Amino acid sequence: MIDYQLLNALSAVISEGGFEKASKKLFITQSAVSRRIHQLEAKLGEPVLIRTQPPSPTALGKRLLNHLQQVLQLEVALNVGALNEHTDLNTPLSVRLAANADSLATWLPEALAVLDTELTCKLRFEVICEDQSVAHKRMKDGEVMVCISSSPEPVNGGLVSPLGAIRYKAIASPEFIKQHKINDLSQLAHLPCLVYSDLDKLQHQFLNDINGSTPLFTHIYPSSEGFKQAMIAGLGYGLLPTLQLGDSLTKGELVDLFPEYYIDTPLYWHYWQTESPQLKTLRKFALQVASKRLEPINP
Repeated sequence: MIDYQLLNALSAVISEGGFEKASKKLFITQSAVSRRIHQLEAKLGEPVLIRTQPPSPTALGKRLLNHLQQVLQLEVALNVGALNEHTDLNTPLSVRLAANADSLATWLPEALAVLDTELTCKLRFEVICEDQSVAHKRMKDGEVMVCISSSPEPVNGGLVSPLGAIRYKAIASPEFIKQHKINDLSQLAHLPCLVYSDLDKLQHQFLNDINGSTPLFTHIYPSSEGFKQAMIAGLGYGLLPTLQLGDSLTKGELVDLFPEYYIDTPLYWHYWQTESPQLKTLRKFALQVASKRLEPINP
């Protein structure tokens, strides 16, 4: 039988990015964390961690973390903290969730604000900001209870509910257009372009769709709220969620570069088959909010 204290140690090392931070999370010494990992590996007869910086789970480690997340679902359903040495029944239940930055900045806060009276308990959210194209991996690796991903394929042992799509428009400020004397969209490939991260390929898709080009000059600007402000300031052009536009177009702060064009990025709520009643309530509430704020997913 698996000792869940050992699995908790493995989970803490992965989630915290190292043994020292894991020890602080678990309120034990760093050597005790290391000892628990060695005990787990000795019991199973093979490594559960790749000792990189930060550490990453082996294939077996991923299966164990996946199993732990599903057991934690049952713990939430029972409203107990049996797997955690330092919780009591009055402590909010922790829910690790991976979501993309644009969801965090727009519709998701409302979705997470489900009333405690509907949940019969308090939830404490630990949100991991991850691009929608790779958040799915967090679920596969057993690191989170819930993830919001652009992939419709459920992970092994998981289920998926469609949320809707975030609609993106190609946007720039009037000052940017004037400064660069833009009179044809073919010029955009050579002008400063804003991207959220190296994983953000929306701008590349936009240019490829309109004229088969790619951006040659990009600013990496990893702030969803700051993205809009950077556009208003004239730092560059880029793809912005319509949910963030507000009245910026009518006020003349920003300009839609190509009114007929948009990109819809579908989003899906991934959860474990062992979903607790509390997280089922959360999921249903999130789906209600998403249905009002997001675009329908095209078949």
